[in-house]
Amino acid sequence: MADQRSLSGIFLSYQSRLMASVWENPVTVAEKSRRTGYSWAASFVGDLAAGMAQAVGGMDVFYMGYNLEMAREFIDYCAEHAGIMQAVVGEVQESFFHDPDRPEKDVKVFRMDFASGNKVLALPSVPRALRGMQGLVIIDEAAFHDDLEELLKAALALLMWGGKVLIISTHNGDTNPFNLLVQDILSGRKPYKLLRTTFDDALRDGLFRKICEKKGEEWTQVKEDAWRSEIIKFYGDAADEELFCIPSPSTGTYIPLPLIEARSSDDAPVIRWDRKSEFALLPEDIRKMETLAFCRDEIMPVLDGLNPNDPYVFGEDFGRSGDLTVIWVMAIGKDMKRRTAFVLELRNIPFEEQKRVLFFVLDGLPRFRAGKMDARGNGQYLAEVTVQRYGSRVEAVMLSEAWYRENMPPLKAAFEDGMLSLPRDRDIQDDIRALKMVRGVARIPDARTTDKTGNRHGDAAIALAMAVAASRADTMEYSFTTIPNPLRAKPEGAVSGDWPIERELMMERAGMRDASGLRGKVRL
Repeated sequence: MADQRSLSGIFLSYQSRLMASVWENPVTVAEKSRRTGYSWAASFVGDLAAGMAQAVGGMDVFYMGYNLEMAREFIDYCAEHAGIMQAVVGEVQESFFHDPDRPEKDVKVFRMDFASGNKVLALPSVPRALRGMQGLVIIDEAAFHDDLEELLKAALALLMWGGKVLIISTHNGDTNPFNLLVQDILSGRKPYKLLRTTFDDALRDGLFRKICEKKGEEWTQVKEDAWRSEIIKFYGDAADEELFCIPSPSTGTYIPLPLIEARSSDDAPVIRWDRKSEFALLPEDIRKMETLAFCRDEIMPVLDGLNPNDPYVFGEDFGRSGDLTVIWVMAIGKDMKRRTAFVLELRNIPFEEQKRVLFFVLDGLPRFRAGKMDARGNGQYLAEVTVQRYGSRVEAVMLSEAWYRENMPPLKAAFEDGMLSLPRDRDIQDDIRALKMVRGVARIPDARTTDKTGNRHGDAAIALAMAVAASRADTMEYSFTTIPNPLRAKPEGAVSGDWPIERELMMERAGMRDASGLRGKVRL
C-alpha cells in the first residue's frame, strides 16, 4: 500500500489535517463549507483503515450518508483511491440491510472487501445498522440525518474496543444536534477534536487552484475572485450557513430567562458609582480623595468579607461616557463553582479614578489568580497599566468574533450545568438576556437598553464572559517567605569596625568578601 506521506501532494492542507486527525483522535468532528472535498478525503481515510492489517491498526469502515446517492458516491471514491494505492480489493458489491424494526423495507448497502480481510460498508442512516460492528464510523453531512442523537450514541459505543468516529457536516440551524455537538466541544463538555473549514479557508489552501489543475486551466487570482463571487451569489441568503460554517439562527436569546433566574443569588452585591460630567474637571486631589472615600466606604467592607481561602478572578468591560465600566469578581470554590463575589459598575468615571478603583479592588483580593480586560478603544489604557502592574495574570483582550466563538459556549455551559452564581439584579439580568446569535456566534448586538441612569450595552454580560474566561485561564500562583541570614544578625558585643580585621569580620558576617576570597592582605 502507498505511504500516506507520499500522497500528501494529492490533498489540500485542510484535507490532510482531517486525515491526520482521524488517526490521532478517537473522535473527530468537522464543520465545513460545501464544495470542499471533505467526503473525498474521508474516503481515502476509509481505504487506508480497511487496507491495513488489523495488527497495524487496520479496521472495518462503516460509512453513513443520509441517502442512497451519497453511499454510492462514497464507495466510488473508495474505489478510485484503492486504485491509486494499488490495494487489492474485490469489486463493489450490492446487498441489503434487513432492519428488524422495519421488516417490510430492506435497504440497499454497498460493500468493498480488501485483501487485508477488512471491508468498507456504506450503511443506511439507522442506529441499529451499527449493532455488533467494530471499526471506523464515518457520518457524512451529520446535520441532515433524521435521528443524529441516537446515531451518535450507537457510533460512539464502538470506541470501547478501539474504534474511531469521524463526523462531517455543513450546518443546518443553530438548534440542530450537530451544532449542539460543536458547542459542547467548544465549551469543554466533549473531549473531541474539532476542525473548521470555511469556503475562504479552502480557497486559501488552494481549492480553486486544484480545480483549475484538474480542468487543465490556468489559475489566476482574477478567476478565483470571480468564481468565489459566483458561488456566493448562487447560495444567496444561505451562503453564511452553506459556505462559512455559520448556522442559521433561531429566535430568542442566547441564555433564556429561566436559566438566568435559576443562577441568581441574593448573596452577591452590586456596587454602583455614578458621577456627573463636572467631576472630571475637579482638581486631582479632590477627585483622588472622593475616589478613596468611595473605595473605603463601599468596596472595603465587601473585600473584608471575602473568603481568604478561595482564589479570585475578575472580568472587565470598559466604558467611559456612553457605556458602563463593569468589573465582575468571582470566587472559585472547592467544588469548582464560580460564585460571584461582587459586581462593580462605574458610570462616567474618569480614567485615573477608574484605575484607582480597579487597583484598590485587585490589591484587596485575598488570592488574586487571573483577570481578563476589554482592551478595545479607550479601554486599552486601563488594560495596559493593569498588565504592567499585575503581570501575566491579567490579559488585555481584543474582543473579536473568534474570541466570542471560543468563549461564549463555556459561559452557556456554566449556566446550564449550574457552575456559576449571579447577583439577583434586573439590569444585569437584562444585559445577559441581550446576548444573541449574530452570524452564528453569541454576542451583544448593536441595540442598547436603558436603565434609570442611562444607556447599557450588555456591559455586564461581557464582563461576566471575561470573568468566566479568566476562571479557565492557565495561570500559576506563587509566593515566597524570606529567611533571615544569620550572618546579617548583629551579635551581642558586635565589633565597632574601627580596626581593619573587625571590618573584614563584619563583611564576612554580611556574606561579603573581597575578590580573592581571603581574609587579610597579601604582601608581595
